[in-house]
Amino acid sequence: MNKPQNVSSACHPLDLPATEIADGIRSGQFTAETIVTESVHRAKTVNATFNAFTVIRDEEALVSARNADRAIAEGKIGGSLLGVPFAAKDLTPTKGDLTTLGSWTSGDWVPEETALCIRRLEEAGAILIGKTTTPEFAYASFTNSPRWGATRNPWDMEKTPGGSSGGSAVAVATGVVPFAEGTDMGGSVRIPAAFCGVVGLKPSLGRIPMTILPSVFDNISHFGPLARTIGDAIAFMETASGPSDEDIMSLPLSFSAETARKGSLEGKRFAFSMDLGYYHVQPEVDVVMRETIEKIRSLGATVDEVPMHWTRAVNDQWFDIWCVFMSSFFGDRLTQHEHHMDPAVVSMIKRGLVANATDYKRAELLRTSMWRDMAKIFETYDALLCPTCAITAPPLTECDDDYVTTFTDGRFAGLDMTCPFNLLPQLPALSLPAGIASNGLPVGLQIIGRRFADEQVLSFGAAIEGSS
Repeated sequence: MNKPQNVSSACHPLDLPATEIADGIRSGQFTAETIVTESVHRAKTVNATFNAFTVIRDEEALVSARNADRAIAEGKIGGSLLGVPFAAKDLTPTKGDLTTLGSWTSGDWVPEETALCIRRLEEAGAILIGKTTTPEFAYASFTNSPRWGATRNPWDMEKTPGGSSGGSAVAVATGVVPFAEGTDMGGSVRIPAAFCGVVGLKPSLGRIPMTILPSVFDNISHFGPLARTIGDAIAFMETASGPSDEDIMSLPLSFSAETARKGSLEGKRFAFSMDLGYYHVQPEVDVVMRETIEKIRSLGATVDEVPMHWTRAVNDQWFDIWCVFMSSFFGDRLTQHEHHMDPAVVSMIKRGLVANATDYKRAELLRTSMWRDMAKIFETYDALLCPTCAITAPPLTECDDDYVTTFTDGRFAGLDMTCPFNLLPQLPALSLPAGIASNGLPVGLQIIGRRFADEQVLSFGAAIEGSS
């Protein structure tokens, strides 16, 4: 198989890049209603097979599409994403839509306000067609929740699409939307992007205001796009990024789409690590990665394999932080709802509740050491390259606990290679489709850039994508 299942092979305007969809609607080549009708149709078809949506907003989306067409008929120009359909994660509040966070503990919550990230997309004319599946409280690398069940990978129905933005990745991979919103606290955009063969970006901390958590001081959480192409990810970033007083840590930086689209690798220098010093990398992933590195060299870049000396302590300390995150923001739900929560979530919350505050603070010492290692790399190189995940998509029947072993050779049997870069949140990290492994599943290349250099990382991705 060389493409996901349920992807239409027929040419439809919905399959154009996001900005071309908007331009076509604006010029009268086709209507927003035509685009959204097809998007909703695909969403329903995909959902019946892969369980990617919790809500499909067919009526609301069509009303928005007709309003867009009416505005064009009246001579109004419309926003940069006029009529472009997109999906949002069930973790992210949207006004008037059931929002459950993948959990029975949320009841039938229907928010009265839409998150800023989604508002910005809608204000640019994009049309929300549905909410996508996530594991409970977005905790896992597998999208499987007690409320909505398991989401399936469109490349192989017996595999997971990854998590926690798994439904968003499936929506993009199957052609339902050109981009979807995800959140990334330990790889939750990049993991499903790699497993489903799409683009996924963890922007630098603060590039997109993070407004959906109880705290605006959390420093591992990011909104980010899952997209069919780098161009679609750029369109998302151009609209969603920028400062806001809703998030004190949002950065006073504008986003330059022009810079992000200038993709050239000529004369660039990249460091490459297959394993970050400690991962056991699946042979199929190794082969695709080495082929990709040779392609990058053929485009005029220098790629040097560099030694790294990190250990699984990185993942262990990230997990400790993640447990405290879960206990702080969702621990109050245990009293009434423990019996119908995911047992893994319950275990994490209980671990977080008894965490030692001094140990929690000491995690910053490891993070500091990691940053100094990366800063040294950036003295010589423009970015670090590594696999997004150490494996291709695993079976639906497995879970994160199956990937915490240290083998007898000292290698860590980790699934993702993403959470280390949530401990260094100012560094943008992009997952780019690198190729298809011998087992027929996608592999992702991870590109980690300098602090706040999101446009540069995207430009590297554009150059690699453009050579395919």
